[in-house]
Amino acid sequence: MMSVAGESASRAQQMQDKVRELNERAEQTSDPKERRRLHDEARRMQEQSMKEGGRGAEDRPGRRAGSRKDEFPPR
Repeated sequence: MMSVAGESASRAQQMQDKVRELNERAEQTSDPKERRRLHDEARRMQEQSMKEGGRGAEDRPGRRAGSRKDEFPPR
């Protein structure tokens, strides 16, 4: 049986994986409107993940401070 903390961590990891997937798809599309939609969806999901988990990507164990991997491209 998984603890509540373990379930929360698992859900947060799944959300971060989805954020990365959306950003990768956005970078692969040539349609600017679709790219914007995917980045916006990823941004909303990232914000939701941070609210639910209370921890940003920088706070996860094993992440270097200042890592830019999960950041969104400028508008």
